[in-house]
Amino acid sequence: MVNGTNTELFLSGEASSSRPKRQRVLSMENDGGTASGNEVARSVTLFELDLLDCPICCNKLTTPIYQCDNGHIACSSCCIKVKHKCPYCSLSIGIYRSRILEKILEAAFIQCPNAKHGCTEKIPYEKESNSAHERECSFTLCYCPETNCNYTGVYKDLYGHYHANHKTDYSLFKCGQYNDAWVRIRTMNIFDFVVLQESEDGPLVVIQCFKESHGVCVTVNCIAPSTPGVGEFSYHLTYRKGCDIVSFESEEMNKIQEVSSYTPWDKYMLIPFCLLDEGPMLKMKICIC
Repeated sequence: MVNGTNTELFLSGEASSSRPKRQRVLSMENDGGTASGNEVARSVTLFELDLLDCPICCNKLTTPIYQCDNGHIACSSCCIKVKHKCPYCSLSIGIYRSRILEKILEAAFIQCPNAKHGCTEKIPYEKESNSAHERECSFTLCYCPETNCNYTGVYKDLYGHYHANHKTDYSLFKCGQYNDAWVRIRTMNIFDFVVLQESEDGPLVVIQCFKESHGVCVTVNCIAPSTPGVGEFSYHLTYRKGCDIVSFESEEMNKIQEVSSYTPWDKYMLIPFCLLDEGPMLKMKICIC
């Protein structure tokens, strides 16, 4: 959708200076031939992505791209917005395609935002907004759940960091076995949690407790990126008071990159206040598979 304000800024010559430049690295690649017939990869790097934005609306260009007889360009939406009259020179625009610029977009690839953390994936520029890679990138940063620890890193490094700096004798769990999960219930309406780790440098599982007006909500999440095959667990959580048992089972554990204080909307076990022990600890059992 074209922003009318941007159009007015463009017509006054202020559009290009009214916003910060995008500096994400983009490369354009193709195959060229040598005299001997061997194929040689050729590429060029573009650091200012603004050059691939529509100069009128300042949105990312997508095909089709149009140009006037003087070579000024516009996206299809802006051609309609300016009534097919080029804001630069007043010539007609919206009939002739800028084929060379469309070719450049087809050949353009953008680096994953996690390139500085080790990701080598390149995403087609035109498909960046719809790409699943950024949502599932294994190099997405995860945050240490330990209070007052500011460590961040890729998930494998985080697991090693936690074991080296925060592990305790009761923080390890074994898959397929029931483990104690004791979480402190605070008197204020804030959350508390306990962290379990599989083996010495395995995944971190966070069991959180949220005290609400109708009882205590308990959630179980794995600290991991949304990468398929990473941190994929099922679990069975139980709480017992006398003959009363509250249990919750999930075939798929949620993945989070950072412990949050927000009360969950789904996948939680609710323990009514009438079933809570008088002590400060919520004593549960969990089996993670």
